[in-house]
Amino acid sequence: MRIDVSLLPALAATFMLVFARIGAMVMLLPGFGETNIPVRIKLAIALLLTLIILPLHRAAYQVDMGSMAPLLVLMMHEIVIGVVLGATARVTLSALQVAGSVIAQQLGLGFVTAVDPTQGQQGLLIGNFLTLLGLTMLFATDSHHLVIAALNESYRIFAPGELMSSGDAAALATRAFAAAFKIGMQLSAPFLVFGLVFNIGLGVLARLMPQMQVYFVGVPLSILAGFLIFALVIVTMMGTFLDYFIGVMHQLIPQR
Repeated sequence: MRIDVSLLPALAATFMLVFARIGAMVMLLPGFGETNIPVRIKLAIALLLTLIILPLHRAAYQVDMGSMAPLLVLMMHEIVIGVVLGATARVTLSALQVAGSVIAQQLGLGFVTAVDPTQGQQGLLIGNFLTLLGLTMLFATDSHHLVIAALNESYRIFAPGELMSSGDAAALATRAFAAAFKIGMQLSAPFLVFGLVFNIGLGVLARLMPQMQVYFVGVPLSILAGFLIFALVIVTMMGTFLDYFIGVMHQLIPQR
């Protein structure tokens, strides 16, 4: 019995191209691409997804083994596509950081920082809490499956070998950043109203009672009242964030 192995080089090249797109995306995905996750685990996830998606889209790749230059260009194109898709999903988490920053400033906790475990750098404590809570809810509600579905459907939006339009990529990035900032401000809207009313009240009180140390009275009250409001609206906040994340993922999944 003879075994034809002539297709192995082309299959290996196709595997590397698929892995380039998936690996670049996994390195940036929320929950999978965090800095505190070992690189070996990220690579294992990327390899597993590649083995699943490769049979579905193998025919979409036209690999010419006669020259390395077109193959390298195609690989760079796949990496760029993966980075664009992963960065779009990553930007959705920045909405929680924006909301956390605004909330911390309104409560007088803008100086309270801690290491953000998702980024490995200093961040405001409330923003870090909201980010971790958001990641937990994404996995608890199986919303991360939408990310895998968007990765699979990306082959319909960005077909292998077709040059990705820089205008489309720029428009996608602009919409993602604008939506993240908008949702972040919407999530923190109750605290903006509270901060405005509370500070106006402190200003009036300072004018009525100049001898009173308004700052030493106002800061503890601001923190206490802010945390009470935070406890009341956190369910609505995270529900709004989940709806926003799901909406972004559905935009990356074209309707059949």
